[in-house]
Parts: sequence; C-alpha cells; structure tokens
Amino acid sequence: MEGLNMRFGPLLNHHHLLAAIRTGGAVLLAFLTGFHAAADAQEVPGGCGSLTQPWGPFDYRPDHYIPENTYRSHRALLAIVEQAHFTPEVEMLARGKTSTTAGNDISYTLGIFPNHHRALLAMAALSDKEKTDKPYGARYSVECFFRRAVAWRPDDNIVHMVYARYLAKASRVAEAEQQLGIAASQANDNPLTHNNLGLIYFDMKNYGQALFHAHKAYALGLEISALRKQLESVGKWKEPRSEAALEPVKNTQ
Repeated sequence: MEGLNMRFGPLLNHHHLLAAIRTGGAVLLAFLTGFHAAADAQEVPGGCGSLTQPWGPFDYRPDHYIPENTYRSHRALLAIVEQAHFTPEVEMLARGKTSTTAGNDISYTLGIFPNHHRALLAMAALSDKEKTDKPYGARYSVECFFRRAVAWRPDDNIVHMVYARYLAKASRVAEAEQQLGIAASQANDNPLTHNNLGLIYFDMKNYGQALFHAHKAYALGLEISALRKQLESVGKWKEPRSEAALEPVKNTQ
C-alpha cells in the first residue's frame, strides 16, 4: 500500500472496507466527505444538477482512475458502491438494496460514477419497466443521467453509444445519430468501437453506416463476424473493393 495517495488510505484498510459495505454505504460517505474529486463545479443544462459533490464524481473506466497512483483504492471505492448499492439484484431490477426500489440505488451509483455504463443501461431499462422517464426513487430523469454522463466524460464512447440506443428507441433518430457521430469521431483505430457502432446502426436500419463501420472494424483486424452475418442476413453485406470502401457509404434501407 506504500506510495498510494494518503487521502484514500482508509479505503484500503480491510476492516474499514467491510464496515463500509455492511453499513450500506453510510461509512463510504463519511470517508469521502474528507476529500473532493479533481473536478470543477459543473452545472448540467436542463435542470440536471451539478456534477460536483463532496463524494465525487469519479470516472467509471478502470484506465481513467484519477489520480493514476490510486488505482487500487479507486477500485475499492467502486467495489463498495457496487456491493452496497449496485448489486446483481438491483441491476436486474428485481429489488432495491437500501430501499424498496432499485431506482434509488441506481441513482446513488450514478451520482458517484456518472458514466457507470451498466448503471446507465439499468436506469434506462427501469424507465421502460415503470413507463416513466423518471423512475421511482431516482434523483433525475433518465435523460438527465445521460446528459450528466456525457458532460462528465465526453470522451467515453460507450456512454455516447448507450445514449444513442436510448434515443433511437425513443424514435429520436437525429439525436441518436449525433451521439454516434461523436463516438465515431473519437473511435480512431479501435476495431471494437467501430464494430459496436456498426451494430447500433444496423439496429437503426442504417445499413450504409453499418457497412462502413463493419469495413473499418475488419480492416483493423477484428475477427468477430456477427456484424457481417447480420448484414448478410438482410442482403446488405458487400466486400470492400478498395481503400475507397472505407469512405462513408450512403444509407440503403
């Protein structure tokens, strides 16, 4: 444990960690109110609150823990939140952990980790289940949780893609394509990102863009053939003929 940032020291103590988990997160707040995440005060438009809290926020992605030399303690923090609030039962929307509703625990999780990918998916699913944009027990609407995630970490392509799926399901196609465009502009040479973009475009029946990202993904060495098979199933797969095939393809529905 030597060399780790001392502000996170208590979280690394085994007994303190167990105590925090047993008390359902109450001790977690006591620990975290002693320091502040390295983030400027940031109000999210649309009445979606501020991202700055005494106990966060923190980046959900393991390779973006801040500061970098606190990897283990940041991982311990995530473990506390997930064991005390975002349990498998909560994620499956079966029941709440600290209250009668899963919405409260998912909301708490997204308060500390705004770009928690699985929690965002769970909140969107709960919205569908309860037929409301603001699930019972949630602090904000689903739309706000996505806006907060994008504002917190605009470079998180998974957030943009999950948000796009939510928007497409709500028939907000132009907004979904805007989120996908942002993700595509940041994808660089990541074949998995291009593959995922292609899968989302396929679900939106934008086969031209699905084919474009399929060509990109396979040119970058992706060996997963699911996207190709899906395009073949609707007669939209075409072999790339040249480098020109990696230019955006006109949508054909």
